[in-house]
Parts: sequence; C-alpha cells; structure tokens
Amino acid sequence: MAEQKKNAGFTRFLNTIERIGNKLPDPFMLFVSLAVLVILLSGFISLFDVTFNQPGSDEQTSIKNLLSAEGLQFMVTSVIENFVGFTPLGIVLTMMLGVGLADKVGLLETLIKNTILRAPKALITYAVVFTGILGNLAADAAFVIVPPLAAMVFYNVGRHPLAGLAAGFAGVGAGFTANIIVANTDAVLSGISTEVMQTIEGAPTVTPVDNWYFMLVSTLVLTAAGGLITEKIVEPRLGRYDGGLTKTFDETTALEKRGLRNAVIAAVVYIALLILALVWPDSSLRNDQGGMIPSPFISGIVPVIMLFFITIGVTYGVTLKKIDNSRSIAKYMGEAMKDMSSFIVLIFAVSQFISYFEWTNIGSWLAVTGASFLDSVDLTGITVVVLFILLTALLNLFVYSGSAQWALEAPVFLKMFYILDYHPAFIQAAYRVADSSTNIVTPMNPYFVIVLAFMKEYDNKAGLGTLMALMLPYSLIFLTVWIILFLVFVMLGVPFGPGIGVHV
Repeated sequence: MAEQKKNAGFTRFLNTIERIGNKLPDPFMLFVSLAVLVILLSGFISLFDVTFNQPGSDEQTSIKNLLSAEGLQFMVTSVIENFVGFTPLGIVLTMMLGVGLADKVGLLETLIKNTILRAPKALITYAVVFTGILGNLAADAAFVIVPPLAAMVFYNVGRHPLAGLAAGFAGVGAGFTANIIVANTDAVLSGISTEVMQTIEGAPTVTPVDNWYFMLVSTLVLTAAGGLITEKIVEPRLGRYDGGLTKTFDETTALEKRGLRNAVIAAVVYIALLILALVWPDSSLRNDQGGMIPSPFISGIVPVIMLFFITIGVTYGVTLKKIDNSRSIAKYMGEAMKDMSSFIVLIFAVSQFISYFEWTNIGSWLAVTGASFLDSVDLTGITVVVLFILLTALLNLFVYSGSAQWALEAPVFLKMFYILDYHPAFIQAAYRVADSSTNIVTPMNPYFVIVLAFMKEYDNKAGLGTLMALMLPYSLIFLTVWIILFLVFVMLGVPFGPGIGVHV
C-alpha cells in the first residue's frame, strides 16, 4: 500500500508538470517570447557593467546589450544566417531526404513488419533504449532517426507509441555520451582536457580511451534502467493508446518481401563498399594517422547515412515499381519535405533565440558564475565531485553543447581537482555523467522541439508539458543511477579506462 501511494504521488506530480507545461504558449511563440526576454535581460544586466573572465583567459568579457546600436545591427543582419546556418536544420533536412524517401516508398513499414515486430516482445523496450544510446555514433542524426522509429515499433505491437518515442529519445539524449566503443565524443572531450592540462607541468595527458571502461558499463546499466522506467513508470501512466491514428499494417505481400530482400542486398553491398573505402591504403576517409576518431568519415556521417537510406529506398521502390524514373525519386523526397514544413517554421524562432543567447554571453556568464561558486567552496573528498556532477547537470539546462560546456568548465575544475590529486580523466568521466542526463528536459536542446513534432503525429493535443512529463523520470533516474554507478567504480577501485583510477 505504501508503494502504491508513493507511485500515485509521483504520478500526480507528473500530471501537475504536464498541466503547467501545457499552459505554455505554442512552441513557436514560446521561443519568440524567450528571444524577447533575452533582449530585455541583456539590456538590464548591461546596466550593471557585469564582467567575467572566460576560463583560460585573462581577458574580461562583458554581457552584450542587444538593445544597443551594436545589438540592433546584429539582430537585423544575422536573421538569415542564424536560420540557414542553424546546424540541426541542415542535419534534419539532409537526413529526411534519405529517411523520408525510404518511408514514402514503404520500405520502413515493410522492414518493421518483417524484423522488429518479430523480435521477442519482452526485449523490444531494451532494444530501443540500447539502439538510442549507440546512436551517438551517428551524432545528432540519431535524434531524427531513433525516436520516431521507436514510436512506430511500439504502435505496431499494440503498445503506446509515445512510450516508444520516450524510450528512444531517452536513449539518444540522456545516454548520449555513453557507448560500447570509443566514439567521437571521447575524442572531443579528451582533446579539450589535454589542452587544459598542458598548461601544468608534469600533468597527465587525457586520451580518447581513458573513460572507455566506465562508458561501456554505463551503456548496459542505462539500457536496463531505461527499459524499466519505460515499462514500470512511463507506459502505465500513459495507459492504452486511443489516439486518432488509424494506420494499420497489412500482411507483407510476396512483392514486398522481394523488395525487402533486394533492399537488404543493396544495404550489404553499400556497407561492403564503405568498409572497403575505409580500409583502403591511405584512405581519404581516415585521418592523417590512419585512425577513425576523429576522421572525415565521422565528420561526414550524416551524408553517409543519407546515401545509405537513398540506396535502399530506391532499390525497394524500383522493385515494387513505385520508382520508374528519376522524377519519382524527387517526388517522394518532396513529399517527405512537406511533412517537415511546421518544423522549419519552428526552427526559425528557435535559431534566433539561441543565437541571441550566445551573442549576449549570458549563457557563458551563467556557466562561469556557477563554476566559480563551486571553486570557492572548501570541500574535499568524493562529496565535492558529486556536487560538481549536480552543478554540471544544472548548467546543462543552459549550455546544451557538451563540448562547449566542457570548454567552459574544464579550465576551472580540471585544475582545481588536479591540485586535490584527482586524475583529469576521472573528473572528465564525472562531467560526462551529468552532461547527458538533462538533455531531454531542456528547451535549449534544439531536438527537443523535433521530438515534440514527432509526438504530435500520435497525439495532436500534446504540448511541451506532455513531453517534459514523459522525459522527467528518465532524466532524474538516469542521473541518479549514473551517479551510483560512478561511486561503485570509485569504491571498488575499478579503472575508468586503461590505467585510469581516481587519483593521479
């Protein structure tokens, strides 16, 4: 009975969050309002001559005033650049050229019917979360691929599609920095750490494999946690799906099976050619040292994935005679782009808001102020590291980019903890625990509104509050479970990577 009361209380809490959140304006108007707020806030803060030092620099930085002549010039002249230069816009539209084509010709529907839907139902939830976590290999493209496909999978096995979407988004967003192999995130963060520690004589160098053991185990633990959250908290709260969607899947025809077979063959050939291009002596897809992290291949993963979907989509479409000339390809791609029209309108407002926030230095000021506060607290032991994790999780609500936030925090915290005899790679692992957990509940995440658009396909009444209420359990529990795992590694003396312990 006590457990039932506890669950009922938590459900009421989430319902309250949903009600409050849904009172917020439409996402487009919300970001217009936030942009106006940044404009007014920059003018107010600038009256007090607020200055701060960027980490690693003695040069003072001030809050820029968007109501000044310089600020007005910036707002007027940067509108187009802010919009067309907004990275998620290019990623999403590029991906949708391929994914949208494969969807419009019916390949994804046939694939779901003949593969995922035949998997043991008990494993579907965990497979979705695991796939989402591994998705960071495809960088931000995973935000566009995994959540909508997960929703389709859940819908077609008779489960609530929003539960599948939430599980996919949790895996991609809250588990973004974890993986079972060394990924681009490892290279970027370790590069920043090494750059910072080079200023201290005799300090260790941080390599991309220094957090590998911890991230490998994290992937498995978060997969289990995400599956349990979906099945024990999120899905029971959603109840039975009775939305207006009436899409049904018929039995696969012989022609569809032949098309799927040909698409699989095309996929194998594409991957084989790609592997051949990667292992070819002096391949231009590898870096100068012959490695893969970082490399032109990793940097160009979005067009690589787009071409993959175009290849299998065209193969399937030709087999089913849905594509009989080049105009058919353009037609299906155009239909996919029509579905993105509301997203494009929304991104216009989002891009202006984020650009204003970055130009004024308000985000950097908030991050540096928080970092300076923790630096001034005289604490020792693992407690201060846990406080650092919690502070980073909070700052992540304002500075979405993991590499940008680490560039702000590393010059302060790596040096401070190094003086306390903590290994820089260990502190980097602590940072990564917090870096992902709140990605799925902050509107600073540009893909937050994209997932909301996917959600509206199944529930047109869903709003920001609905998505926040869905994702809050993942965010809080992932952060808690990850901290516990972090402390287990510390207490048992398990290395975080090859030869990497808590202390130098």
